[in-house]
Amino acid sequence: MFRKMAAEFFGTFWLVFGGCGSAVLAASFLDLGIGLAGVSLAFGLTVVTMAYAVGHISGGHFNPAVTIGLWVGGRCPTGDVAPYMVSQVLGAIAAAGVLYVIASGAAGFDLVQGGFASNGYAEHSPGGYGLIACLVAEVVLTAGFLMVIMGVTDTRAPAGFAPLAIGLALTLIHLISIPVTNTSVNPARSTGQALFVGGWALHQLWLFWVAPIVGGALGAGLYRVLFASR
Repeated sequence: MFRKMAAEFFGTFWLVFGGCGSAVLAASFLDLGIGLAGVSLAFGLTVVTMAYAVGHISGGHFNPAVTIGLWVGGRCPTGDVAPYMVSQVLGAIAAAGVLYVIASGAAGFDLVQGGFASNGYAEHSPGGYGLIACLVAEVVLTAGFLMVIMGVTDTRAPAGFAPLAIGLALTLIHLISIPVTNTSVNPARSTGQALFVGGWALHQLWLFWVAPIVGGALGAGLYRVLFASR
């Protein structure tokens, strides 16, 4: 269990540091910024690389919504759920801390004004999307994410390609929803950033726990009912 928890900690650390780091440090840097597409790809690459690196140890969840979804889908033992989620949240917080140290070294850095890649709705949505729109987006996209994960890790799926498909799915999710919520689909990712921003980010954090977990459970449950082998 210690090795599994360590794998989940470092996998989530890499996801948050790489994904949110690309948004905070590189998305709009002068004329060399990587933009929405670059940030989306960065999140996908973090999952691909860590899934290949430590996925064989813990299963490569790196996300409480994935852990709960896989539990609903019959792919995660009950005893792993709480340790995995704790490790994921701690990894995300550690990554946000390291990112803060780096980002704050630049002149003019403003944690609150810049948002620090936090997730939000209404006035804190990048595109000004309201609560219901953001709720629906997070539920539907996380559900789709879990259906992909359940499908590509099915014993009937081609072996060895699951990390690529999962990473590409996460890239697609970010391409769709960065303008809506800044893309969560991962409560740990949202928590790490919100703890540093505080204020509005903490007040709105509930949505980015509830919606991804509901969506993850829904997507995995649907796959189990509709597509799982009997």
